[in-house]
Amino acid sequence: MTVCAPAELDRLYDYLGAGAHFVPLPRLGDPATVTALRNACIGADVVHAHGLQASVRATLALSAPSCGSASAGLGSGRAGGGSTSGGGRTPLVTTWHSRNHLDGARGGVQRLLERRTVRAASVVLGTSSELVDRARRRGARDARLAPVTVPAGRGPVCLHDGKARAELGAVDRPLLMAVGALERGRGYGTLLDAARSWRDLDPQPLLVIAGEGRERAALQRRITAERLAVRLIGRRDDVAELLAAADVAVLPSRREARSLLAQEALRLGVPLVATAVGGVPELVGDAAELVPYGDAVALAGAVRGLLEDADRRMDLAAAGRVQAGTWPTEDETVAHVLSVYDELAGRR
Repeated sequence: MTVCAPAELDRLYDYLGAGAHFVPLPRLGDPATVTALRNACIGADVVHAHGLQASVRATLALSAPSCGSASAGLGSGRAGGGSTSGGGRTPLVTTWHSRNHLDGARGGVQRLLERRTVRAASVVLGTSSELVDRARRRGARDARLAPVTVPAGRGPVCLHDGKARAELGAVDRPLLMAVGALERGRGYGTLLDAARSWRDLDPQPLLVIAGEGRERAALQRRITAERLAVRLIGRRDDVAELLAAADVAVLPSRREARSLLAQEALRLGVPLVATAVGGVPELVGDAAELVPYGDAVALAGAVRGLLEDADRRMDLAAAGRVQAGTWPTEDETVAHVLSVYDELAGRR
């Protein structure tokens, strides 16, 4: 198995330690990337690209006359592979984990790239039904649902951990937790609008947002100017512990497929308020409070309702653990993808 990805991802995922052959790729936008992929793909059975950018590059690499057969995992670090085989066009699998919402000319380019890549792919795997439907609208010949579940934590996590709450400054007040990149479309403006409406609660809840991004300075200016009970704590490697200490988790995004925050919250039994977008309703079922994207009144009301209703929080905590038990395991996810590889390799 060969994995092609930027060098820093090997440090994160340790492909070499897992036994894969690793091909480091040049930075995004470097024309040498396609050449490197083309060389890596020679002689493989299947190529699996993760995400739109990786799919575009894989399509270009496989379209070269010299690349008659190929197999490699491309993009986010998940693996694709097979043994050397000759003859026939190399099957391309592409996985859509999520999608950005782009407007104007950039949105048009994105749709064009989506159409090109899904039509070149033998199979498109979508991590939510919404993404599968989108791939079919773009012209995919074979689009299938392939939900990816984040592996469960390896160790015990203490719910409502006093140390974590003390560190965050929420010993004697409710703690709300949001996690994600501080970027446009993540709904943090709406979340701050909601936080403004919680100031009349006694005690006033503290909203903690873990993550970094280009919007941090603008968000912090607003937090300071409006004296909101909100803390931006940057990237953290102990998100599960912090989330477990929260009274309510909040997901205000415009677009989500299989949200990592939603999965962690439901597994931990932390009540979740989330926007009813993308794959979120399918992921959480009845185990979360869902609100429209961009509706600060609905978001604030849902959080307020949970803070004032301990029984409802307990019900959601129990429902969340049950819902998490319906998600595919890590082994089932791997087996599903390998069955696709076997199917495609067997056609050649």
